[in-house]
Amino acid sequence: MILLIHNNNVVTQVFEDHQEHNNSIHIGQKTTKVLLSVAELYPQKLIMWCHDVYKDDINTSGINSIFHHKRILATYTPDDKEYLPESIGYIERSYFLKIKKDVSYPTWIMNNAVGGIHASVILNLKKELNFNTNFNYFLNALAKRAMVEGLFCYSEPKLLRKGTLIKLETKQASIYQLFKFVKQHYKWVWIFFMSICLVIYEKKLVILPILRSLFYRKLNTNFNLEAIKIQSKRKLIDKREIDVIIPTIGREKYLYNVLKDFSKQTILPKNIIIVEQNSEVNSKSKLDYLTNQDWPFKIKHHFINKLGVCNARNLALKEVKSEWVFLGDDDNRFEPNLIEDLFKNIETTGNKVGTTVYLQPHEKQTYFKTAQTGIFGAGNSILRSDLLKNVSFNTKFEFNYGEDNEFGMQLRTLGEDVIFYSKVKIKHLKAPIGGYRTKFKQLWAEEAIQPKPSPTIQLLNQTYFTKKQIKGYKMVLFFRLFKSNFIFSPFKQIACFKKQWEQSLHWSTKL
Repeated sequence: MILLIHNNNVVTQVFEDHQEHNNSIHIGQKTTKVLLSVAELYPQKLIMWCHDVYKDDINTSGINSIFHHKRILATYTPDDKEYLPESIGYIERSYFLKIKKDVSYPTWIMNNAVGGIHASVILNLKKELNFNTNFNYFLNALAKRAMVEGLFCYSEPKLLRKGTLIKLETKQASIYQLFKFVKQHYKWVWIFFMSICLVIYEKKLVILPILRSLFYRKLNTNFNLEAIKIQSKRKLIDKREIDVIIPTIGREKYLYNVLKDFSKQTILPKNIIIVEQNSEVNSKSKLDYLTNQDWPFKIKHHFINKLGVCNARNLALKEVKSEWVFLGDDDNRFEPNLIEDLFKNIETTGNKVGTTVYLQPHEKQTYFKTAQTGIFGAGNSILRSDLLKNVSFNTKFEFNYGEDNEFGMQLRTLGEDVIFYSKVKIKHLKAPIGGYRTKFKQLWAEEAIQPKPSPTIQLLNQTYFTKKQIKGYKMVLFFRLFKSNFIFSPFKQIACFKKQWEQSLHWSTKL
């Protein structure tokens, strides 16, 4: 391991495997350039850095568990402020901004206070990176571009020893640097959108930053991180045993095909837990084949009259006994190596939660990177069952939207990342009799003014977005809903939207 001690701008000390280089040629040099130079000198080593106030607080005993494969970038600051101002939230729609500081949290928001990256990543991307920028800008630009290409990026509190009291104040980017960052990493239209938000919400005119940002071009992300093979040092699989949960309602033929696909697996499920719903009080199960056919796994069948997929999944989750659990759906189709491939990917990336490619028959895959994702699919995901004691599907989202993503966010706030496995595929038939087959009347159904957005989406955003992300989302939603009529009746459209937004807030609070 190489450790660079810096004071933001220049390197002040260099350590190799805990031994200081007293005569290092890198001392006094720009931190970003030293990072490249050291990577070229030590291409097989982990390179770490920290501000000189933290040099005695690095948690050296935790380094191997944090950087458990070569494609990880992890940084941390105890400060509540980050380098990029909160205004970046006006244009950022991911769940990566509201960082939970006490756990390992997936994010592209980086900090130079303390961190590390493997030299091979720097060497792989050196032609695409600008080593003349300040260190904080460099780290955020690197993570923003490379995270979607398969670099695993985290805010990691374990980089510092537990109980570290020093809280170095982060010097934030100027308004000019912020606009430069947006122009280089987002579509050009977002610099104008952000300026509108700054005028409306903060009463700030930013004409000069806009004009200066126009001289920068958007940076490409033609990275080839696949050349750096991932092989995690973590050992998460003890027994290759897995339970499957499937909620179902009125899809007997589809569910039969799902069970047949599971019966052909190279690694068979130990238990399949089926929760069948039917709202008619005196109804009976239509899944006769569960008992009149032989299956190579144990089937635990629950027949209930209460509707709701959140309730059904929670009931099934309580029945899980195996080390791993797969969350499935009753209209999926997949190949015999599904479970085997899931285990292989878990062993490779070293994560407790994974989700698959999940396309309908007419859809084509467009994203081919195994990477961190802000999405979670309740019909195509695997997780280790020891996590279930701390998570469940939120019934406030029942019969509406967002319960999948909310469950995924519960996992992230525990410190677990969700990884998209780009080569593991499940076909989602989207059966025509699917969805909410029984008409459910929402609490707000008879309101004269209907809420926008859906109160459950509002609840999701209010919980996991920053305040400025919520304001940016509100502005985007307004433009999407009323762009066609705005020119003819702007004041009427604004008044209407305000009422709809207030209704959404009202019902999300009630939920």
